[in-house]
Amino acid sequence: MVKFLARLMPRRFRSTSVEIPVVRLHGAIMSGGNSLRPSLSLEGVAAELQKAFSDKQAPAVAITINSPGGSPVQSRFIYQRIRALAEEKKKKVFVFVEDVAASGGYMIALAGDEIIADPSSIVGSIGVVSSSFGFTELIKKIGVERRVYTAGQNKVSLDPFLPEKEADIERLKALQLEVHKTFIDMVLERRGTKLSDDPDLFSGLFWTGIKGKELGLVDSLGDIRSHLMKHYGSKTKLNLIQPQRGFLGKKLPSIGFSTDAMAQVAMQTGDAMLSKLEEKALWSRYGL
Repeated sequence: MVKFLARLMPRRFRSTSVEIPVVRLHGAIMSGGNSLRPSLSLEGVAAELQKAFSDKQAPAVAITINSPGGSPVQSRFIYQRIRALAEEKKKKVFVFVEDVAASGGYMIALAGDEIIADPSSIVGSIGVVSSSFGFTELIKKIGVERRVYTAGQNKVSLDPFLPEKEADIERLKALQLEVHKTFIDMVLERRGTKLSDDPDLFSGLFWTGIKGKELGLVDSLGDIRSHLMKHYGSKTKLNLIQPQRGFLGKKLPSIGFSTDAMAQVAMQTGDAMLSKLEEKALWSRYGL
C-alpha cells in the first residue's frame, strides 16, 4: 500500500531514488528510412532525444549505442543534437557501447561526457570508406550497350557501368580525406588529452573495449545499470524512452490496390532489400 501511494506522488516528493532516461540508438546509420527499411537517422531519433532531455528531474541522460556506422552526415547530425540538448538542458550524457560503436557509431558516442564500453565490444574504425561494384565486363558478356547523355563532363563520375578513371578516383579520395579530417577533429575535440599517441588511432582500425580504454577512446568498462548505480546510488531507476508508436502499437504502411500504390510498394521493397544487404555488409566487418 505504501509503495502504491508513493508512485502516485509527484517525483519531487518521493524518496531519494534517481530516474535516468535511456535512449537506445541501434542499427546502421542511414537517411530516408521507412516502415520497410528502418534506419538510424536524426529524423528517427529526434523525438526520443527531446523527450529524454526534457525530464527536469533527471540529472543525466543515458544513451546506449550499437551501430556499425553508415552515413557520416546523419552521424554528425545526431551527435550535434545530443550535444545541443545537453548544453541547453544542462544534463550530463553517459554513452554505453554494447556490441559495436564503430565509424559513425563511434562518432555519435563522442557526444557522451563519459563513454563506457563492454570489455568485448568493438570501438573505433575512425576512417571513411566508399564502395561499389564494376559491371563493365558483365555488360560486355551479355551484349548490353551502355548509352549515357549528359550536360557536364563529370556527371558520370564513378559510373559502375563504365571503366574507372584515375581523375575520378583522385577526386573521391580528396572528398574522403576532408570527411576523415572532420571526424578526426571531432575525436580530438571531445577526447583531448585522454587519447594515446598510438599511430594507428586514426587509421580506420577497430579494437575491443579493453584496448579502446587503453587508447583513450572510452573512459571505463562496464554496463549501464551498475555504472549508473555507482554514480547515483542503489535506488537508481532506468526509464527507457520508447519510440513513438502509431495505432495498434506500430506504424503500418498505407497500401492501396492502385497500380501506382503497388509500384511504390515494389520499389520500397527492392530498396529495403538493397539496404539490408548494405547493412549486413557493415555489421559483417566486425564479425556480427
